[in-house]
Amino acid sequence: MIVYGKQIFFYILKRHLNLIKKIYLSKRVDGKIFGSLKKLNVPILNIDNKKAQSLSRGGNHQGFLVEIEDFKFSNKDILKDAKFVVLLYGVTDIGNIGSIIRTSYALGVDALVISNVKQIRAEGFIRTSSGAALDLPIVLYPNGYDILNELKMGGFTVYATSFDGVDVRGMSFDEKKVLVLGSEGEGLPNRVYKRSDYLVKIQMQRDFDSLNVSAAAAILIDRMR
Repeated sequence: MIVYGKQIFFYILKRHLNLIKKIYLSKRVDGKIFGSLKKLNVPILNIDNKKAQSLSRGGNHQGFLVEIEDFKFSNKDILKDAKFVVLLYGVTDIGNIGSIIRTSYALGVDALVISNVKQIRAEGFIRTSSGAALDLPIVLYPNGYDILNELKMGGFTVYATSFDGVDVRGMSFDEKKVLVLGSEGEGLPNRVYKRSDYLVKIQMQRDFDSLNVSAAAAILIDRMR
């Protein structure tokens, strides 16, 4: 699996050396940096921009690409020991997923579940999370409703986002909790709302429809932690 971009490149160098299989450079780097790369004892290939564009599928690689071990999703059993879980129900935009992963890791969420998506490329959310996906347990599960039931039976209090919910600023939260977020287009199905303990929202100060799901997630996670 290849990920690219200067920020994620150096994040992996700093925190996940064991994952690195091969390094690709399409630009000259500082001699000190190159010396540290050579000490890793992995192949370092100098490539032209055409090759770099091909490997990054046209993405903004900034001259830095790294091949790492394939991403391994966590088993859902790890959720039993979590206190704060974020469940993404049908969220498909890779930029939003990556941003929510980054926020979740930074603000202390214990695990994140991606559900109700047909397919997802791990290298995409590793990059858009700036590497945080490599440090946060992430479960991929086909049916979000089923895993929500398991979480409820495991003692979790379920908070689902809804326009009809209670303003997050006026709520208190149980220690063992799950925040359920739906896609901006579809939202959450009624059966998820019926299975939830509380509906929660961000009260707008001005007349405006809604926030981007990743922005909303950041506010809610911060309020709930």
